[in-house]
Amino acid sequence: MNEENRFIVIPTIVPPAFKPVLRALTLVIAALIVAITPAHAQDRANHISSELIAQRAAQPGETIEIAIAMRPDAGWHGYWSNPGDAGFGMDLVWTLPDGASAGEPEYPVPEPLLIGPLMNHVYEGPYAVLVPITVPETAASGTSIPVSLRANWLACTDKICVPEQAEMKTVIPVAAKGETPGDDPRFSKWRQMLPAPVVMEGRYSIANGQLRVAIPLAAGAEATAPHLFVEEDRYAEYAAPQAFTREGDWLIAETGARATASEGEPLHFVLRLDDDGNGIAFTASPGEVPATTAAANALADSLFSMAGIALIAAAFAGGLLLNVMPCVFPILSLKAMALARAGGNAREARREAIAYTAGVVLAVLALGAVLLALRAGGAQVGWAFQLQEPATVVLLLALAVAITANLAGLYEFILPVRIGEGGGAFMTGVLAAVAATPCTGPFMAAAMGAALLLPGEQAMALFAALGLGLAAPFLAIGFVPWLRRMLPRPGPWMNRFRLVMAVPMGLTVLALAWLCWRLGGAALLAGGALLAIVIAALCLIAGRRQRKGKAAIGLALAAIAIAIGSAAAASALTEPTSNATDQAIPGAIPYSEEALASARATGPVFVYFTADWCVTCKVNESVAIARDPVIEAFHKAGVTVIVGDWTRRDPAITRFLSAQGAAGVPLYLWYAPGKDAEQLPQILTANLLVAQARK
Repeated sequence: MNEENRFIVIPTIVPPAFKPVLRALTLVIAALIVAITPAHAQDRANHISSELIAQRAAQPGETIEIAIAMRPDAGWHGYWSNPGDAGFGMDLVWTLPDGASAGEPEYPVPEPLLIGPLMNHVYEGPYAVLVPITVPETAASGTSIPVSLRANWLACTDKICVPEQAEMKTVIPVAAKGETPGDDPRFSKWRQMLPAPVVMEGRYSIANGQLRVAIPLAAGAEATAPHLFVEEDRYAEYAAPQAFTREGDWLIAETGARATASEGEPLHFVLRLDDDGNGIAFTASPGEVPATTAAANALADSLFSMAGIALIAAAFAGGLLLNVMPCVFPILSLKAMALARAGGNAREARREAIAYTAGVVLAVLALGAVLLALRAGGAQVGWAFQLQEPATVVLLLALAVAITANLAGLYEFILPVRIGEGGGAFMTGVLAAVAATPCTGPFMAAAMGAALLLPGEQAMALFAALGLGLAAPFLAIGFVPWLRRMLPRPGPWMNRFRLVMAVPMGLTVLALAWLCWRLGGAALLAGGALLAIVIAALCLIAGRRQRKGKAAIGLALAAIAIAIGSAAAASALTEPTSNATDQAIPGAIPYSEEALASARATGPVFVYFTADWCVTCKVNESVAIARDPVIEAFHKAGVTVIVGDWTRRDPAITRFLSAQGAAGVPLYLWYAPGKDAEQLPQILTANLLVAQARK
């Protein structure tokens, strides 16, 4: 049979179900043909010419590079080390003198070539594979080291493939001691064609038929035409579409995974960045990959789709449920006072309801806008990010002291707008939003997680729905007469109720002071306590002036200035502290990606994410997690407990929360051996955790 007629025909139309069989058959045939190709195949010229070129002369014991320079004919191509769905990589057999050795070949960045249903990884123009060669220690100066290579490869067009081989030889001159010979100038260009190595490790996950890879690519680096190549076979569906999304210093790639693929060993990847062939090489280990807008593309088309409407409803329901969450209780007193103040006056009740709703919605939108802006700038922040900042906590402390003093009757609010015009209700709404939004409850978690992935205008729509849900009860009472009639009429009881409600607000002051200590140590706690005393004193003096009929606006402005100045100084008072939280279960391990990966390899794992400002988290830890039956069940089942403290900003925890589609805490995950994470409810019970341990 004529050698030129020995070829493989690649079909262009193949049923999808037959594709794996076709791919396997193609590779087997290619390998067999290359293996049995006789030496006399060299009687004809190769379609890919080859040459062996030494980088330069070398000192004894030095390692230099040898280039296998390949030049395909027009219309022909060679293959990368992983050829893709069809093709065959190079097979190299070296002949070297004693003491010399050859290292692993380095391939340039390949390009994808889709032929029918098959994706190949090819080189359609001239390229060079660089191989490190170590010269023997005993090599004598002035001599030459002979290097021989027998190489086999497959040369293909879009219709046929022909096995080829070549016997190549070159010599490496041995330089005299102290001599510094220059490189062959072609090596500079060939090295530029290699993918740039990235030291930082990436992460990958395989679930639900998807291979997702977090690629360490700095936010300023461009990827105008990215394509991801996996060096190891058996993992990716090469012809599957690839989607890329930027997440700060990560580029997230999503593509199809093989049905038999599973996480385990580290994988090696090459990312082609552009049409000029620039690329990077990196290693990725199994780990959590951040959720991206690519995962939300189906929702991003329109919030009027069924999925979009469901998200809006979830955001509204989440805001509605915040009214009964423990973290909102301290400001319920202000709502009650506003409702009672409206009494039977329908017009005033509606005005109060509208003002309160405006305060809530505008505050939530402002928080959402700041959050999205920070994330767009590359900051790793999530929902409730404001309570991770000492300055914000100091401002809230000053505000809580002022509200407590008001409820206790020390002074009356001094506002540029009269209370009867809705100014008080508006400020109550703002405070309600600021106090309530750190919580994430049922329905809200999914909606806020999606809001961090969707385009800006759609995310803001979800934030608005959350605000409307939070304001909905007050809005309904303002506009539904029969609901309003259920409220007690204004009377002397209001003053007593006001004094009683000063107690939970005072407890909020203590909670914020404790948070100052948790965020910044003793220095910030001392500064916060001093601020609280000063604000309380100013409120007391303002009340005395008001009772004498004198203006107190100057004292109010002074209190505001002092609070702002204290917030600005908060960072200077903050002492470095770790993110290790008070563990609900003794022996719990602080969260890290490495700790989670190690624990998953040993047995079941329970991971919980908490924060000192999250009342729901602390309630769950008290009534469900830190219970003797749970601790005993975990011990018997060999459950590793990992805790992530999000009290202070922690980019690693923020990335993990985003990867789970969560916007904030609490978050509870259960990892059964060999399985992906199971997300547990945000309201835990001890029985639920015991049942998980006994599965």
